[in-house]
Amino acid sequence: MVLATGLYRVSHLVVGVLAVAQHQRGSALSWVGLAVALASSGYVFGAARAGGWFGVRPPLADLLLVGCALPFAVYAGGAHRAADLSWSMLLGGSSSAVCAVAFGRGAAVAAAVAALTVTHAAGYALAGAEIAVIAAHLNALVSSAVLARVFWWYLRRQGRQLDAATEQAVRAEAERARYAERMAHHRALHDTVLATLTALACGRADPGDPAVRERCAREAAYLRRLVQQHAEEDAAPGTAAAVEQAVRSAECLGLRVTAQYRDLVEIPAPAAAALGSAVTEALNNVLRHAGTGHAYVTVTGTGGGVEVTVVDRGTGFDPQAVEKGLGLRSSIHGRMREAGGAAEVDSAPGEGTRVELRWPA
Repeated sequence: MVLATGLYRVSHLVVGVLAVAQHQRGSALSWVGLAVALASSGYVFGAARAGGWFGVRPPLADLLLVGCALPFAVYAGGAHRAADLSWSMLLGGSSSAVCAVAFGRGAAVAAAVAALTVTHAAGYALAGAEIAVIAAHLNALVSSAVLARVFWWYLRRQGRQLDAATEQAVRAEAERARYAERMAHHRALHDTVLATLTALACGRADPGDPAVRERCAREAAYLRRLVQQHAEEDAAPGTAAAVEQAVRSAECLGLRVTAQYRDLVEIPAPAAAALGSAVTEALNNVLRHAGTGHAYVTVTGTGGGVEVTVVDRGTGFDPQAVEKGLGLRSSIHGRMREAGGAAEVDSAPGEGTRVELRWPA
């Protein structure tokens, strides 16, 4: 609307410049009036562009100076014919359009259009214009305001409908994601916890067997995470799912993982995927190099982002001495950097390793 009414004003100013240059070159007041119209236009539309929308004071000043006072100033400068006043009257149409969208209340818009109607009718009557000319001009004044107001109302209505449709689509997608995550948990429970309990109940597994005990410990840890994660999944199904997939993958390879989820927020899908991949690589490094069978993962919401730490109490290493490869630099640092995040690795020989992942960086 700022652009549309601005272009409307430009078209009127072009007519004014041509009219003064061709027919009123010797009228100082016409040149002054044209300069005031240019300055007022810059004030109105410059302020609207800077603030994102029209204020009240600039359009009101433009209404009084350009819309109401300008025709009388041009008349005082020697433009006593209706044809000579037409360019100054024409600017009132763009003034009424601006007021129609800048003044929120209908009563204020009606008052502005009434002021323009009265002053322009008086100005044309002073110049001896015919009734048909006056009526045509007043019709153009009112029509400019009505069309601008209707166009503004229509755009706002379409915007609200688009926002509502977008919000509904986002809710539906989140619901689908939650349903898919629940189904994944149900399948995992069926294939792990339920299978183990059934084997124990039927006597096919020995509760004293170390392997059975280790499996029970892993699945108990999974159940604890599932209970804790349930409170977070509505807020951030994608974030929690990406990290949980990495944890489950490491557990399938024999690593015991203690995971905690706190105050999660949803982040863009590419960022969640990068976090999940980086956690997977960090846990793989624990399996391959740490010399320990236990890792700790903490996922915490930080305002509009997420912070994930992967800690082990293994042998540790010197990060500066690690050769370039696909591990730390590409699979962790590179993935997080490409997604707009960051990664830090803190380790020393004999002191374990801490990998910190942040999004955004």
